[in-house]
Amino acid sequence: MKKRMHRRNRKKRRNRIIAAAASVLIVAAGAIIYNGIANAVKPTASAAAEQQKPAAQAQPAPQEKTPVKAEIKISSVGDCTIGYDNDLGYSGSFPYIFDKNGKDYSYFFKNTSDIFRNDDLTTANLETTFTDATVKAVKTYNFKAPADYTRILTEGGIDTVNISNNHIYDYLDEGYKDTKTALSDAGIGFFGEGTRYIKELNGVKFGFLGYTTFQNSERFRNKLKEDIAALKAEGCIVIVNFHWGIEKDYTPNDTQKSVAHLAVDSGADMVIGHHPHVVQSIETYKNRIICYSLGNFCFGGNKNPSDKDTCIAQAVFKTEDSKLKSVGFRVIPASISSVSAYNDYCPTLMTGSKKDSFLAKLNSLSTDAGFKISDEFHYIDIN
Repeated sequence: MKKRMHRRNRKKRRNRIIAAAASVLIVAAGAIIYNGIANAVKPTASAAAEQQKPAAQAQPAPQEKTPVKAEIKISSVGDCTIGYDNDLGYSGSFPYIFDKNGKDYSYFFKNTSDIFRNDDLTTANLETTFTDATVKAVKTYNFKAPADYTRILTEGGIDTVNISNNHIYDYLDEGYKDTKTALSDAGIGFFGEGTRYIKELNGVKFGFLGYTTFQNSERFRNKLKEDIAALKAEGCIVIVNFHWGIEKDYTPNDTQKSVAHLAVDSGADMVIGHHPHVVQSIETYKNRIICYSLGNFCFGGNKNPSDKDTCIAQAVFKTEDSKLKSVGFRVIPASISSVSAYNDYCPTLMTGSKKDSFLAKLNSLSTDAGFKISDEFHYIDIN
């Protein structure tokens, strides 16, 4: 009886052990199945990274850079003697007219200042000194004025001046230094006598040089080439002023032509001349304009010169990314005086038949211009 019960209990224990083992096996099998399914659908790390990447965006086609274009208008005039030689007497002189007009600094350029204020830069040849010095050079004429006469230039719209000419040392080194100081104090730029002037206009750099040259020496030619090359290296459009030629001669001489051509060959983009006191020819050389002489303008050096004709030379420089592409050129005919009987030192624009007559004379002189010179812009493409 006891044996039978012992066998029955042992069987029950065996069945419980089998059932427990079966449960363990079922749980383990379930885990294996679950993990297999999970692993089957779970992305790998690299696959997950790929899924997290944004969709590739189409890259825009590179666009061409829009060129930066600019236009710069520059006016140039000839000899401006803002003063006088006191040995010539006060009556009818430049300071006499100044006093007669109530010491109005704006009087002298009143008929042309609107033109100069509506350009980007105006240049003139300053043929005088601003000084109180009394010791002067031994020569026929010595011109000077007090420093406050610089207001005549500023109120007239003159921005910068050439100081390289045969009158800048009329009162020796003292007068020369005083003149530069007076110009600087008035905010007027200047160039010449070893000074160059660089001005950025509408985002484009312009460089100005000035020389007095009556001879064509090798030393001068080398200096000219070096100075132009230096400005070109700085990215400047270069305008060169020359004080040269023979007084009252309407035709440029061989020295003027040789030097002007050398300047253009060396990189100058425009040449402006003065000294003869009359207007000389205009030439186009290698698509660059050469004005051999613009004559007088606001000229206190003569109370009544026989030839009062003058002009304003205007150029429009068109650029693309600061590179010169074309130049428009015109002349605006004028007289150095608003009256014909004497010089009142008030440059005045010509009209009607006087203007037509002046343009006809200038065109007859300018056999190498390559176009009909007028008061309308003529454009030349720059190669």
